[in-house]
Amino acid sequence: MKRGQIEKGSAWALVTGAGSGIGRCYAQRLATLGYNLIIVGNQELPLRTAAEEIARQAGVLVRPLALDLARIDAAEELYEAVAAAGIEIDVLINNAGIFSFCDVLSTDEERIERILLLHDMTATKLCRRYATRMMERGIRGYILNMSSYSLWMPFPGLAVYSASKAYLKAFSVAFSKEVEEHDIHVTAICPAGVATDLYGLPPKLQRLGIRVGGLITADHCARRGLSALWRSVRCSVPDWWNRLWIPLLVSLPMWMLRPLRRYTMKFQK
Repeated sequence: MKRGQIEKGSAWALVTGAGSGIGRCYAQRLATLGYNLIIVGNQELPLRTAAEEIARQAGVLVRPLALDLARIDAAEELYEAVAAAGIEIDVLINNAGIFSFCDVLSTDEERIERILLLHDMTATKLCRRYATRMMERGIRGYILNMSSYSLWMPFPGLAVYSASKAYLKAFSVAFSKEVEEHDIHVTAICPAGVATDLYGLPPKLQRLGIRVGGLITADHCARRGLSALWRSVRCSVPDWWNRLWIPLLVSLPMWMLRPLRRYTMKFQK
């Protein structure tokens, strides 16, 4: 059997942000491994479309749940909705995200709040609730949190986004050590550029980025993420060449960043 593969339909996985991009690829790969799915997102139509296609292709149960996770009570609502359906979760993928490239002083407080709620508060609460339930059930549980390579890039315009992802990575690594004794495995994935609509890049530029090696595909990211999860890796950066750049990125002086900042100001939004 493949690593992570189970008897078809014998367990459930929950994937947030699964209507498109990396989340959808996680859902597709988990379905191929035999998992029934709860897929969550804030846009009902693409979520239902994804659910129908994945169920048809993989022959598993896929239940879509439209829910805005960037709210203070979102984790509780999601957990209770899944519990009310009588479903137990063995694999949790906290993938939902909001990208922001804008100076803090130019960012609405509501947007800052939504980013921090989605990336940090909701993900943390879901980790706590589902890890508690996994421990009570005595199963081997898996939790994957989507951090970002940007945590090593505290550059102007990325302050809120990169800080929120830095928290998620630090939390995941520490939390994994707390729950490891209960056979619950937690992984933080920190991909660099991924060819999705998250950054607002048009499809043509996404394809170009893949060809020149500046971006990886969403499916490649999902494959590497699940591989790290099954191997109980606490923190993983897909592709070795991205790891090589980390020491340079964290030590870039401001005199080098100023020209870049002047150029990128026109892209802030």
